[in-house]
Amino acid sequence: MNYEWLIAKRILSRPARHASVFEPDGGETQSRNSTRPIIRITLTGIIISMAVMIAAIAVVTGFQKEIREKISGFGAHIQITGFDMNNSYESSPVSMNQQFYPSLDTMEGIRHIQVFATKAGIIKTGTEIQGVLLKGVGSDYDWDFFKDKIKGGKVLSLSDTAKSDEVLLSQKIADKLKLNVGDTFIMHFIQMPPRYRKFTVAGIYSTGLEEFDNLFVFCDIAHIRKLNDWSDTQVGGFEVLVKDFSKLDEVGKKVYASIGPELNARTIREVYPQVFDWLNLQDVNAAIIIVLMVIVAGINMISALLIIMLERTNMIGMLKSMGMPNGSLRKIFLYTAAILIGRGMLWGNIIGIGLCLVQKYGKIIGLNQESYYISYVPVHISIPDILLLNAGTFIACTAMMLLPTMILSGITPVKAIRFR
Repeated sequence: MNYEWLIAKRILSRPARHASVFEPDGGETQSRNSTRPIIRITLTGIIISMAVMIAAIAVVTGFQKEIREKISGFGAHIQITGFDMNNSYESSPVSMNQQFYPSLDTMEGIRHIQVFATKAGIIKTGTEIQGVLLKGVGSDYDWDFFKDKIKGGKVLSLSDTAKSDEVLLSQKIADKLKLNVGDTFIMHFIQMPPRYRKFTVAGIYSTGLEEFDNLFVFCDIAHIRKLNDWSDTQVGGFEVLVKDFSKLDEVGKKVYASIGPELNARTIREVYPQVFDWLNLQDVNAAIIIVLMVIVAGINMISALLIIMLERTNMIGMLKSMGMPNGSLRKIFLYTAAILIGRGMLWGNIIGIGLCLVQKYGKIIGLNQESYYISYVPVHISIPDILLLNAGTFIACTAMMLLPTMILSGITPVKAIRFR
C-alpha cells in the first residue's frame, strides 16, 4: 500500500485522540470535525444519485420488456407471409408445404414456429355488437404468453383431427358483449355469400394492451380455412419466436434469406414501428436522467473535495516543504475522492436495488393501464447494466476530480503552513 493511499484513508478516518503529525495541537481533529458534515452531505448526494440512476434503468428496461413481450404475444417476433398489397385484416393464403416448416425452429436463435390466419368479423349478442379480428391458430400454437393472462376459463386445446368451436377472447370484449366463460355467441362475416359461425367462450384473457384486447379473438384455424374456402394445407402465414429479442434483427435476416423469394419475413419492429419508436424514446429519457445525476454527483463531490483541500491547506504546505511532488499530492486527494465516491455508490446500489426489488415483487406503485398498457411500474434488474452503470459513474466522477486537484500546483509551502 503506497503512502498516498494511507494519507487519503487517514483524512477520511475518525478524528484521532492525539495531535496530527501534520498539524500540531490537535489541528487535524478540529478540521475533521468541521469537514464531517460536508462529507455526510456529499455521501448523501452520491447515494441518492446512484439510487435514482439504478431505478431509472430498471424502470425503463422493465417497461420496454413488458410492452415488447405483450406485443410479441399477439404477433410473434417474426411474421412470414406472402407478398401482396393487401392492407386489410384478411390473410392471403400460402401453402404449409414449405421447405422451412416446421424445421425452421432448429435454426440458431429460433425457439418456435407456428401457423396462423386472420379474418375480420362481427360479434352479435342480443342488442350488443362488436367488430373483432378472428385469429386462427393450430395445435402448434405456443400459449406460454397467455397462461398468466387468463382471467377465467382456459386456453384453447386444439388438434389437427377435430375442429374446435371454442374461442379465447379478451376481458374488454367480454365486458362489452356481456359474455362469460361457457357462453355462446354468433359471429358474422361480411363476404359473398355472407356467413356466420357459432362459438363458445372457452377462456377470457387480459393483457392491458387496449388496442389489441379490443380486437383479437382466438379460434381454431380450421374455421378460417372453411370460411375462406382454403384447403387443409393453406394458412395465412407463419409466426416465428426467437430465443433472444436483442438478436431479433440478426435472426430476422437469416429467416428472410431462408424462406424463398415468394414469401416475405417482417420482424415485430417492422410490423408495429410506431410502438417500438415510442419505446426507444424511453432510452433517451433514461440517458438524460443518468447524465443529470452524474453531473449532480460530480458537482457535489467537487465542492466537498475543495472544502477538504481548504481544511488541509496546512498539511499540504507541510508535505510540500518535505519534498512531496505535486503529482503525489494530487493522488492523495484523488484517492480521497475515490473512497467517498465508492462508499456513496455502494450504499446507492444497496438502496436502489432494494427499492427495485420491493417494486418488482410488491408492485406498490401503480399506473393507469389504459395509458401505459400495464397496471404497475415494471422493473427489470439487469446485472450487466448495473455493473456498466457503476463503472461509468465511477470513472466519470473520478475524472471530474482532476480539475479541483490542479489548484494544488499553485499552493506554496510558506503560505500554506501559515494558513489558518
